[in-house]
Amino acid sequence: MKRYILAITGASGSLFGLRVLEGLIGIAEVHLTLSSQSFPILLHETGLDWSGGSDAETERRIQSHFRSPRIYYYNERDLAAPLSSGSFVTEGMLVVPCSMKTLAGIANGYTNTLAERAADVTLKEGRPLLLSPREMPFSAIHLENMLRLARLGVRIAPPVPAFYPRPKDLDELVNFVAGKILDCFGVSHKLYRRWGTEQEKRPGGPAVKKRARGS
Repeated sequence: MKRYILAITGASGSLFGLRVLEGLIGIAEVHLTLSSQSFPILLHETGLDWSGGSDAETERRIQSHFRSPRIYYYNERDLAAPLSSGSFVTEGMLVVPCSMKTLAGIANGYTNTLAERAADVTLKEGRPLLLSPREMPFSAIHLENMLRLARLGVRIAPPVPAFYPRPKDLDELVNFVAGKILDCFGVSHKLYRRWGTEQEKRPGGPAVKKRARGS
């Protein structure tokens, strides 16, 4: 069984992390850590309350929600967790969404939380690492941190939707972003319609409705 590490940090866009998690548990174990700030954001944006009285209760709630025993939860302060060691072999790590604080910590080797430590280990072991920074506009500091990591081979994948699949609702926009993130790890999915399949083709790009005369 493959293993992936997924971190959900304290930035808006927790739904992207949940959709990526859904895609990963179909093929692998997922070792999950959430920042303390991600819990209230998750509750506000999705209505999910995963802040159990203990780490075991939080893990039970997460496994129950996804109906999967393949999810293992670790507290962000548990720096003795398996994720902290390079001997814990994984297929790589994803941080979705990635706060600017977590981005800065990873870019500068400041391992204050388990997510930052696990990312540091992923880097030193030469394993795939993807960050989905959720902020806009980016400051020069944000961009410099991303560039430093990109030069080390880290995939920087901001949650930017596309409109050529003609999304009908918010769910399809989320699916597109999650699908593109999973593509970076070669994870098979059917979350969005790829360009050139099952849609009308016209020269110059996706089909668009003609404007009514006079509009």
